[in-house]
Amino acid sequence: MKDPSRSSTSPSIISEDVIINGHSHEDDNPFAEYMWMENEEEFNRQAITLLMKRFLLIVQIEEELWEEEFIERCFQEMLEEEEEHEWFIPARDLPQTMDQIQDQFNDLVISDSSSLEDLVVKSNLNPNAKEFVPGVKYLNI
Repeated sequence: MKDPSRSSTSPSIISEDVIINGHSHEDDNPFAEYMWMENEEEFNRQAITLLMKRFLLIVQIEEELWEEEFIERCFQEMLEEEEEHEWFIPARDLPQTMDQIQDQFNDLVISDSSSLEDLVVKSNLNPNAKEFVPGVKYLNI
């Protein structure tokens, strides 16, 4: 028969599951909770490697974001520049008919012969000089 003083509601001291100072009696090594420190250098090396990889990834992502922002600013400046300046538009700026082309051709002015004579009189060129031929060296005698 069971002793009434030992009811099922109170924990059994004789039980094998008794834990003292966070260790069960089955743990023969009192330093078991510190065993992770045995490979602390390797753990630190792996942690540093992982942190460096993450850092490099963050730097790469940041550079890509800066590049995207730069490209976006360039496009925005290009669009603003296009709005500021009047650009050549063939449909608007090119003549549509032969008559318009002929009118533009007639508007070109060829200087008359009197202005050519003035140009020759005021010229600093030597009319008695030899004709220049590329690749031929001239000796001064």
